[in-house]
Amino acid sequence: MASVGTCLVALILLLRSVLAEFRPYNYGFDIAKHVSKRQTSRPLVVTGQAAEGLLLRQEIRELEQDPDVWTLYILGLSLMQYTDQSSPTSWYGLTGIHGIPHKTWGDVGPTPGNEKTGYCTHSSVLFPTWHRPYLVLYEQVLIDLIKRIAALWPEGEERDRYTAAALRFRIPYWDWAATPPSGQSVLPLSVGGSPWVEVNGPSGVQRISNPLFSYSFKPLNATAFLQRPWNIWTSTFRAPTTNDERAQSNNSLIARNLDQAFPSLSQRLYILFSNYRNYTAFSNNAFTGANNETYDSLEAIHDTVHNLAGGGGLGQPNVQGGHMSYIPYSAFDPIFFLHHTNVDRIFAMWQASNPQSWVQPQPAALSSYTTSRGQIQDSATALTPFFASDDGSFWTSDGVRDHTIFGYTYADLGIGPNISRRARGNVRKSINRLYGASSAASLFIKASKSPGGAQSKSKQLDMAELTRSAVFTGDRYREWIVNIRVRKQALPEPFSVHLFLGDVPADPQHWTSARGHVGMTGVFSSDDVYGMSMGRLDVSGTVPLTSALINKIIERELGSLGPQDVVKYLNAILCRRVLGVSGKVYEVSKVRGLRMDVVSSVVRAPTSEEELPEWGKMERHFQLR
Repeated sequence: MASVGTCLVALILLLRSVLAEFRPYNYGFDIAKHVSKRQTSRPLVVTGQAAEGLLLRQEIRELEQDPDVWTLYILGLSLMQYTDQSSPTSWYGLTGIHGIPHKTWGDVGPTPGNEKTGYCTHSSVLFPTWHRPYLVLYEQVLIDLIKRIAALWPEGEERDRYTAAALRFRIPYWDWAATPPSGQSVLPLSVGGSPWVEVNGPSGVQRISNPLFSYSFKPLNATAFLQRPWNIWTSTFRAPTTNDERAQSNNSLIARNLDQAFPSLSQRLYILFSNYRNYTAFSNNAFTGANNETYDSLEAIHDTVHNLAGGGGLGQPNVQGGHMSYIPYSAFDPIFFLHHTNVDRIFAMWQASNPQSWVQPQPAALSSYTTSRGQIQDSATALTPFFASDDGSFWTSDGVRDHTIFGYTYADLGIGPNISRRARGNVRKSINRLYGASSAASLFIKASKSPGGAQSKSKQLDMAELTRSAVFTGDRYREWIVNIRVRKQALPEPFSVHLFLGDVPADPQHWTSARGHVGMTGVFSSDDVYGMSMGRLDVSGTVPLTSALINKIIERELGSLGPQDVVKYLNAILCRRVLGVSGKVYEVSKVRGLRMDVVSSVVRAPTSEEELPEWGKMERHFQLR
């Protein structure tokens, strides 16, 4: 026993010594202090990089293939994270715009009574548009830091190389709904693999803290975080292992759950692109009563990813979820901007497919730092605190409608002359290639292929096994979905609703890997203690069933996708569970406002990769009880 104790002590000391190595890059002088000195007291105008031309924001794994740009990205993130927290353009300053510490940014003060919330807009028609200039601001600050870093190399070929690389940089996105490269997880290794990274900088190769793995508060402002364990956690965590100072991130768990969840996320995106033509329904998750056929939204899918990236209650029981699971804390985690850049990409792709639909006036469902609940929001509403000009005017949804004015675009939209005429075809090809493989519709797209290797739980459809007549009538088939509606603040914590075909494991840690797990939708809520009261707001989301049902046809458990077979089957076998991000399982009947309906629609399958499915009217079959 003594030898075991000695080994444990030695291991602890070793871990402490390793952790002590975590530090920023050493340039030979205090570069963070130098950066802070160069900043002015004038509010920063969000301009983007249009003057330098239109460049692609790349998927993070693609960006990593350009070593010079990747080096500058890591060094730039690190420098931003080690810039004094009092600076409005430090990591703490920029991420604090979203929620905690609920401080004024850029002299844009709060609406009286709204001092205890962030500027971000949720359950709002401004959800996609508000985050666009937010990302541009982050990108603008990061590019400025990267250019300064490139200039620190000694004169010569290396400096020229990195200076050129700085001009190629745009922030990357993380595509959490596409099949990852063969042998890889949905969670990139660069984000969840190691807390440190070796990087080549102006002073040579050094080991530094990995700025994509976590953010360490410098220092932690415990009074801003109000509650344990966040007021004792000195860095951000994903699926934390404990509620105390010993907490570590369990990125392996995050990766596993994302790998299990991405087929459902992919199906939801595919349906969103093919069946949601109205901006209001597409943009946000507020349930108004007018969206009876469109329960899902960009925001609802986004919420599910937040839930999963924070841990979603699928880790250690009775341990709070990570920072990404909670609205006020989420932006501090470095994965936040990767996630939201993908959300912006999805938004841009949807815009290209639906150029005529745009922001229509709607009352704000929730208050923000500068907006009160009930205030009418429209395309001319100020997206505070993001200045469009030195004259003090703010960006609006109309102003940010064309993302290319900020000097960036995405490969899915194409680039070059006459892009507007080609964008729709390019986008549909990308949608089918990236997200259509899990849909029955993909069987009619001759050229459609799923990228990467097959995944263990991917719902890829095997034509050799599929009984076509059980699924299709000509080029028509039936899509099955569970529509979910619930009070946003139904529970005292963020939560998720899970669906299963068959038995449900007793331990939530095994839910997403269970054979019968169909999918989940997350509810990204906030406790009243943070001033972001959700009131009686209902939100909605969906879980698609079709792919799972086709697998049951292949396994000969189900006769067809027709209502005569599916309704009886689902009534007998479909189960639901509600899980808080702390790992607590809630009794379904006690969750306020929870209603779940099984619906279906007859869909015409596309015949080419430049087409998307055409949906018929939704039919409601029964309510889950």
